[in-house]
Amino acid sequence: MIASLPRQAAPPDEPRRPAEGTGHKARRRALTLLIIGLLIGVPAGYLVISANQSRNSGKDKEAKYSATGLVAGYPSKVQRRLYQVSVPHPADYVAFYETNNWKTSRLYVQFRTNAAGLDSFLQTIRTGRDKLKKDDISIGARDQKVSGWHFTGPGPWWGLTHAQKNPAPTQDVVVNMSDPSNPMVYVVSRTVP
Repeated sequence: MIASLPRQAAPPDEPRRPAEGTGHKARRRALTLLIIGLLIGVPAGYLVISANQSRNSGKDKEAKYSATGLVAGYPSKVQRRLYQVSVPHPADYVAFYETNNWKTSRLYVQFRTNAAGLDSFLQTIRTGRDKLKKDDISIGARDQKVSGWHFTGPGPWWGLTHAQKNPAPTQDVVVNMSDPSNPMVYVVSRTVP
């Protein structure tokens, strides 16, 4: 009789491997979602932060300029063209101040001129003396506070509002005629960006 060989045991079961690529696909999908999230999230976050900084910057600038008030001298040529305010010749006591925020930009200008200079100024804003109304303080309380102007001294005071369709500016004008040969002119020109 032939001796039988001991029976060999079957090899142990190997742990089952997931189907080829299943784990790899899950990692790739997660990485893709992460990249898409970053591509969308980072710029969106930047825009939110930038918008807040811009808004705060406008408020800061307006507060800073409000604290300083009028500056002696002529507005720049760009400001005069943008706000359609020309200072006639001759003129003295010339001062200006500009404010900007996300809603409205304003240029405040004051000057003293002669009768011909007043007429010349009014012509440049496409109006005339006949449009001035006695005791019409067309510059509002807010703009008076910002500019530091007070229309309470001896007059007579004359005013007008020259309204124009956007994007052209609207000008509020007040003239102190206590010395008719040397009227003092106050102008607020505002634009809506």
